[in-house]
Amino acid sequence: MSGPGFWRELADHWLATLRALSRDAGILLILVGAPVLYGFFYPWPYAHQAVTRVSVAVVDLDRSGLSRQITRFASASPRIDVRWVGGNEEDARQALWRGEIEGYAVLPRELKRSVVRGTPAVVGVHANGAYALLNKAVLYGFAEAVGTVSAGVEIRKLEARGQPALQAQASRSPVNLQMVPLFNPTEGYGDYVVPAVALLILQQTLLMGSAMLAGTLAEAGRLRAGAAAWAGRVLALCGVGWLSGLFYFGWVFLIEDFPRGANPGGALVLLLAYIPAVCLAGLALGRWFGDRERALQVLLFTALPMAFLSGFSWPVEAMPTALQWLRWLIPSTAGIQASLRLNQMGASLGDVMPLIGWLLALAVPAALLAAGRGRDRALRT
Repeated sequence: MSGPGFWRELADHWLATLRALSRDAGILLILVGAPVLYGFFYPWPYAHQAVTRVSVAVVDLDRSGLSRQITRFASASPRIDVRWVGGNEEDARQALWRGEIEGYAVLPRELKRSVVRGTPAVVGVHANGAYALLNKAVLYGFAEAVGTVSAGVEIRKLEARGQPALQAQASRSPVNLQMVPLFNPTEGYGDYVVPAVALLILQQTLLMGSAMLAGTLAEAGRLRAGAAAWAGRVLALCGVGWLSGLFYFGWVFLIEDFPRGANPGGALVLLLAYIPAVCLAGLALGRWFGDRERALQVLLFTALPMAFLSGFSWPVEAMPTALQWLRWLIPSTAGIQASLRLNQMGASLGDVMPLIGWLLALAVPAALLAAGRGRDRALRT
């Protein structure tokens, strides 16, 4: 198996597969065109990751100095943009339904009197919960404005009782909270979703391209071949996949300024294991489907389920037990988890070695299923 004839046959089939891929417009579009297009256009909608200046309204039923102060602080918040201030909650509700604003705050009657008397006062905030990021900006923006004004009122009360300004501030907030967003310092949606989806894009394009190649060979009666021929085919597909992986981990993440580079050496090792596992899985599926069109039709609709099963967009613990086990049969599950730890969290190669080992383990049965038994005539060049 390791003689000169084996390596010569491997090289012949490697070159023949590359020529076959370059001449097949459908496979070439999926393996080369799709990753490039996705690399530029998928991150584009997330260029402005942090949601700022969300349109809101204030329903001021108190019309006191305190309510006007809360409105001024809300207007100064970078999260929200107070478009109008009125005295009718129904007008604000109608504006929310029409999409003119994304939320509003209701400053109740006798707000200032309640604060002066020391009785509880509640400011209601209503936000558009259909959009999580907009809802978060509205709630946080009004919460910060009301909290700042409330803290100032409490400090003035303490100063009126004889406490110095510094002591009053310390009494108002004896324990301060400092929030540090690890691994996503901008708290942007793009930094959260794109690095994970990049691995899924690589998987889907390679699965479809490999399955289409296997289907094409099956239709021509040239699928069965020896070990050297299969090794050449797999290396040709892996070469395209490795270049696509370097394109994402290097150029796309760099130009879009996504979290990257915490462990570049480990990321390269991950690609060395992830790409063959995906290509072999695609060849095995293509052999099972038996023709190229069926492979494309079936695999085209599997991206979304695989994204959920990978565990980055939905808590794994919330999945049914059966899915928690079955999801590990998909290479993207281990690949995405390892990539996020290496590229964003700075994990060592040893920390993700079980995941890389699992990818290599998945490649073994996939290779056996793809190659099958017997030997067919050589791939035409």
